[in-house]
Amino acid sequence: MLYDYVKIYVKAGDGGNGSASFRREKYIPNGGPNGGDGGRGGNVMLVVDPNLNTLIDFHYQKHYRAERGEHGHGKNQHGKNGEDLLLRVPPGTVIREVGAGILADLTRPGQQVAAAKGGRGGRGNTHFSTPEDQAPHFAENGDPGEERTLELELKLLADVGLVGWPNAGKSSLLRRISAAEPKVAAYPFTTLEPNLGLVRIGEGRSFVVADLPGLIEGAHTGTGLGHRFLRHAERTRVLVHMVDAAGTEGRDPREDIRVINQELQLYNPELAGRPQVIAANKIDLPAARENLPLLRQEWPEVPVYPVSAATGEGIDQLLLDVCRLLDEHPPVILKTPDDPDLLVIKAAPEEAGFTIVEENDAWRVSGKGMERLVSRFDPNNPAALRYIQHTMRRIGLDGALQASGIKQGDIVKIKEFEFEWTDRGQ
Repeated sequence: MLYDYVKIYVKAGDGGNGSASFRREKYIPNGGPNGGDGGRGGNVMLVVDPNLNTLIDFHYQKHYRAERGEHGHGKNQHGKNGEDLLLRVPPGTVIREVGAGILADLTRPGQQVAAAKGGRGGRGNTHFSTPEDQAPHFAENGDPGEERTLELELKLLADVGLVGWPNAGKSSLLRRISAAEPKVAAYPFTTLEPNLGLVRIGEGRSFVVADLPGLIEGAHTGTGLGHRFLRHAERTRVLVHMVDAAGTEGRDPREDIRVINQELQLYNPELAGRPQVIAANKIDLPAARENLPLLRQEWPEVPVYPVSAATGEGIDQLLLDVCRLLDEHPPVILKTPDDPDLLVIKAAPEEAGFTIVEENDAWRVSGKGMERLVSRFDPNNPAALRYIQHTMRRIGLDGALQASGIKQGDIVKIKEFEFEWTDRGQ
C-alpha cells in the first residue's frame, strides 16, 4: 500500500544549562567563576532518500525528538551539542506546518530541511561577571527546542499523468508502454494506488508516467478514490486523458471527459490548465471509431489520438507527441527554495517589546523577550533574581508599569513567574 500522507510531531532538543562553578585561586574573589556553557540541542532534519517511495515509516511512529544539549561543567567546560535527528523521506515530499502553507518541497536526492531547530545552550556564570558582582552565583538555562506538528504529503514525481474513469484502460496502457505491472481486471477500482512506469522513446529519451486511479464525479470532495490520488497529478507536466471511446459500459465518452475535466478544475484550476491530450481507447472496436469524430468535434483544440491498449494501435504516435509536449514544458516545482540543498523552516518573527494588561488585581506582562528572560534564569536564586530585575529596569519595564498605574504591593505576572511590585522611588 502507498502511504502518501501522514501527520507527525517533531521536537528539537533543548539547549543544555550553563554551569555556575568557581575555580580556587588566590586573590580571585570566591575562586572566580569558571562555569561552562550548555550545548545546543539537536535539530530535527528531514532528508530526501531516493531509495524510498512511501511514507510508511511515519505511519507507525508519529512522535520524534532530537537529543538535548549537555549541561555545562566547571573549569569552563562546555556541554556537548545534541545530535541532530535525521528523518528520511522519499523524493516529492511536501512539508506543511498544520495551519500554515507549504514550508518546503523536497524533490532532489540529498536535499534536506531543518524542520525544528534545537534550543540554544545556556551561558555559564563566567558571562555574568561584572565589577559589581565578580562572583555571580547563577547561570543561564538552555532554551527549549522548537516543536511543530507537520503534515508530510507525497506527490509522486511523474512527468505524465494518466487520468480517466475506472476501466478506461489506463493500467493496460501503462503495462504496454512500460515495465510496470499494475493489476488489470474488468471491474471498477481495480487500481487502488498510483502506479509508476518508465517509458523509453528511442535512445536516450524517457519519461515517467503515473496511472492515477479512481477519478469519478465528486472526486474533488472525496467521492471514490480520486480525492486521495489527485495530489499525485499536481507535479505532472502533461495529462493523458484516457477515455473508453467505445462506451462499453453504457456511458457517453464525451460526458466522461467533461466530468473528469470538471473534477480537475474544482480540485486545482492550475492543474486543469496543464497541457492535455485525449487517448481514445478501444479504437479496435467499431463503436469507438464511430465516436471518434464526435470527440474531435467536441474538443477541436485538444489532440485526440485513436489508440488501443489491447493491440498497441496508435500508441507510438501518442508517445512521440507527449514527448514533444514535455520538451515544451519544464518540471513543476511547488515551491522553489532559496537554497537548493539545505532549507531552514524559520519560526515566525518575534515582536519587539512587551505588552502590559491589567488582570484582576495583577498586571500581566507579555512579550517573547520578557518571557524568555524569566525562563532562562531561576527566580528562586537571589543572584539570578537581581539580574532579572536589573534587566527589567534596563529595558524599561519599570517605567512602563509605573505609567500604566501600578501601585505598591501589586502583583506582576510574566508567564508562571510572579513578584510583588515595590516602588524603588519610595
